Amino acid sequence: MAEYRIDELARLADTTVRNVRVYQDRGLLSPPRREGRVGIYTEAHLARLRLIAQLLKRGYTFANISELVSVWERGGDLNDVLGFESAIGDPWSDEIPAHLTFEELVELFRGDVTDENIERALAMGLLEVDGDRFRAPSPRLLHAGAELVAAGMSVSRVLDIAEQLGGFIDEASEGLVREIADHILSAHAPEGILQGDDIAQAADLVRRLRPLAQTAVDAMLARSMARHIQEVIGEHFSDVLEHISSGKEPRPA
Repeated sequence: MAEYRIDELARLADTTVRNVRVYQDRGLLSPPRREGRVGIYTEAHLARLRLIAQLLKRGYTFANISELVSVWERGGDLNDVLGFESAIGDPWSDEIPAHLTFEELVELFRGDVTDENIERALAMGLLEVDGDRFRAPSPRLLHAGAELVAAGMSVSRVLDIAEQLGGFIDEASEGLVREIADHILSAHAPEGILQGDDIAQAADLVRRLRPLAQTAVDAMLARSMARHIQEVIGEHFSDVLEHISSGKEPRPA
């Protein structure tokens, strides 16, 4: 289970340290575990912060949210409640973020680093400013982009691909999450809120479904990529054959 100090927790939840402390004072967020003078937070805290942010954005007040939290925690053992929040708040990736200086970024992307490219990468969440360095939440994505640049693509074009792919995946993920959530709630919370033993059962279901969803997406992507690469290669050679049969030289690739 990942653990966070308060400043990292606030950053991941897209809020401020001050807000985290306010939520604790209002009883909306449980206190952290203490190691000396340092408070240690978990994914359960992160999930609760994200839930609070969503409810505030929808116009609910602290009083409304406090009432919901009270009903939620009365409905089951606190350990079950925290277990469910941890299940939905657990990271979906085991990646450890990387830090790069501007010079390292330039070297990685073979000098094709402009202010516009950096602004786009920041807006897309591929990079974050961290003091005098950049933080890459997903080094895998960063290095995949660098490989495409090494193959001759421009950083701008790689960002176009990342933006387009991110949009497709985000839309598919939202649909999948809503379907799974509807199933969990209809099976375990027909009256609108998880209660009693259903909390622990729903947490277990979430944990089992997470790796299944990732496996299914990976398998479907592999099949789709294999099909489309055959189609693209077929189109290319069909074009070459047309030029040969017409007596023309094939167009350069």
